[in-house]
Amino acid sequence: MDVRRRSEKPAYPTKEFAAGEKPLKPHKQQQEQDNSLLIASDALPLPLYLTNGLFFTMFFSVMYYLLSRWREKIRNSTPLHVVTFSELVAIASLIASVIYLLGFFGIGFVQSFVSRDNNDECWDVEDENDEQFLLEEDSRRGPATTLGCTAVPPPPALQIVPMVPPQPSKVAAMSEKPAPLVTPAASEEDEEIIKSVVQGKMPSYSLESKLGDCKRAASIRKEALQRITGKSLEGLPLEGFDYESILGQCCEMPIGYVQIPVGIAGPLLLDGREYSVPMATTEGCLVASTNRGCKAIYASGGATSVLLRDGMTRAPCVRFGTAKRAAELKFFVEDPVKFETLAAVFNQSSRFARLQRIQCAIAGKNLYMRFVCSTGDAMGMNMVSKGVQNVLDYLQNEYPDMDVIGISGNFCSDKKPAAVNWIEGRGKSVVCEAIITEEVVKKVLKTEVAALVELNMLKNLTGSAMAGALGGFNAHASNIVSAVYIATGQDPAQNIESSHCITMMEAVNDGKDLHVSVTMPSIEVGTVGGGTQLASQSACLNLLGVKGANREVPGSNARLLATIVAGSVLAGELSLMSAISAGQLVKSHMKYNRSTKDVTKASS
Repeated sequence: MDVRRRSEKPAYPTKEFAAGEKPLKPHKQQQEQDNSLLIASDALPLPLYLTNGLFFTMFFSVMYYLLSRWREKIRNSTPLHVVTFSELVAIASLIASVIYLLGFFGIGFVQSFVSRDNNDECWDVEDENDEQFLLEEDSRRGPATTLGCTAVPPPPALQIVPMVPPQPSKVAAMSEKPAPLVTPAASEEDEEIIKSVVQGKMPSYSLESKLGDCKRAASIRKEALQRITGKSLEGLPLEGFDYESILGQCCEMPIGYVQIPVGIAGPLLLDGREYSVPMATTEGCLVASTNRGCKAIYASGGATSVLLRDGMTRAPCVRFGTAKRAAELKFFVEDPVKFETLAAVFNQSSRFARLQRIQCAIAGKNLYMRFVCSTGDAMGMNMVSKGVQNVLDYLQNEYPDMDVIGISGNFCSDKKPAAVNWIEGRGKSVVCEAIITEEVVKKVLKTEVAALVELNMLKNLTGSAMAGALGGFNAHASNIVSAVYIATGQDPAQNIESSHCITMMEAVNDGKDLHVSVTMPSIEVGTVGGGTQLASQSACLNLLGVKGANREVPGSNARLLATIVAGSVLAGELSLMSAISAGQLVKSHMKYNRSTKDVTKASS
């Protein structure tokens, strides 16, 4: 209902009344007509309050009785659908009371609605004015009505002056749709392009190809996004980034870049060489903790590493009409003579791809073939996929009834925790170890050898087993792997399987020194391709001495990077375990991982 204001002064001219004569109330005839109408409650045989009390009492009494009966049936294992005559009467009474109560509340609502409309019928001249304005204002919604009310026209001699309509609130307008954030474009041409993107005439993804300027495309896309969403992107930087370098290989439809601080841990003394390890992270204490572990390793003579395996995997899924037919392909692929032919077909896809083995698994009439190959200094996902496609095309000729379900059947397994990676390995499999002297354990790590050994057994081994961990028998390997991956341009999502690690600690040299090791079966890294070619990530790889491809020994840079990752994890595990053992974890985080900025002043 529209809200109409009633004037305090009479709108019509009034006459002078004689002494003792009482003026009639406005619209008395209309009020007498309303009073002559019957209301629904007049038809009740009892007063309304008694009728309501009766039905409310019946409703709650019947509900209590039925709930008691149903509880007894549940206790006695009696089916609920078996009802007695008394229960049928109770259910009928319940339905009657519900119908009455619903009708009562509905009648009350209608009565209040009719009463308000009847009052609205008694318009004076100013009310009629408001109604005319409201009808004109709502004309865009269709023909306006007065909800069945007959408006009394004003006297002909009376001049109606339209009221000034109230202006809508700005807050209400904002709640309906956010106001667009408009930043002046660099030129009129850019402004036209922004408007085209906002109106949907030009696809946002086509800006780079149509403009030929990646930075300009990113700027226009960012401004268009602000106007479409009404949300500010002021804190997202745009300047200072080479958008040409990501075109077609790293990121689509860029609108800026995210800044992640890079810290340095080290020097890490690994295999007789020192490395300053870049770590991109927003977690306080992480770099400092890893740095302390590097210090302990350095003071104890350094760490050593061994590369166990190097092979990226891809596992397509193919289907046959019968399981027997799928088994025939399995035997064909595993035959040493046939494997040589398949390897030659596979290796034609790249100068660096070399097929090592094919591991098969059958599920009914479905066959999963896990191809393992070396990929040089590249991480190798695209390389191995290309080689697998060549082999599938070759096998299609030999087995025309083979139905290729997908180039990846998750038996690879990429970006997912999987036992096959934990057992068979994926990418680079590395073990890294060090012997930390008793003196360093006490002075640098602030703990005892025996305490570290016991903590590792109960936390990393027993605790992880109690949790049903898959490859997670460590303290925080994922922390270090993620930080190094982001800094060096690796795929951060592959941190999932790359962080598979088991940390071992043992007292040696008559219990005085500590032998610590990390075994990581699936470190997936590369020094060419993907994000490794970006300027910041390339600089971090150059800091480690593994930038780009090694021309003399292809693949050696990527393998060296994998050992550095394992050595960094070793340092991080050693430091965190020592902090937990010495009871310093919470204290150090409160000291280094808590902002001292006055938030109240910063917000103001």
